Amino acid sequence: MKKNIRAELLKKRDAIPSELRARKNASIRQRLFSLEEFRNAKNVMMYVSFRSEADTVSCLSHIIASGKKLILPVVDSNNKVLKLYEVRDVAELVPGYMGIPEPGVRENREVELSALDLIIIPGAGFDMKGNRIGYGGGYYDKLLSAVSSERSASGAVSNIPLFIALAFEEQIAGEIPSEPHDIKMDIILTDGRMIHCSDN
Repeated sequence: MKKNIRAELLKKRDAIPSELRARKNASIRQRLFSLEEFRNAKNVMMYVSFRSEADTVSCLSHIIASGKKLILPVVDSNNKVLKLYEVRDVAELVPGYMGIPEPGVRENREVELSALDLIIIPGAGFDMKGNRIGYGGGYYDKLLSAVSSERSASGAVSNIPLFIALAFEEQIAGEIPSEPHDIKMDIILTDGRMIHCSDN
């Protein structure tokens, strides 16, 4: 069932015309930059957009220029995990897993999960309750479950990163099947609205 939902949502995302896509990307970017939680964050984990994902490439330099620490993932395909590194200049990015740009400078740059304030997460689709459908690799599921464990273990609210998704309206599904252990998004920012998932 998830496979069919994923295929349908990706088909819709791929079909967005380029001119409309540019306007949608600008709306999503504006929503992210004006979000209070983003403005207050010091350590922001982002991803580099790929294929028809909502654009994040134009956000990377802004994050660095605004004095925040930008953290990007590196895919460790042998161990099926994401490793996190600080990027101080977008010129440091090099082609990585599947050609997706990733941090090229890693010495003394690895960042622990506990340091993150915001985790901005890719996905094929989401529903109003914050359920996410990924691309099937399980990398973010592992990362988010590890963060979730830290959330549970940490009594300090300041150490709890928010899970934020960026998506086009075309990626919002009526319902995405979820298991009790699945991690939900806190906020979804689309080109049309901001969804606070706990309200739904």
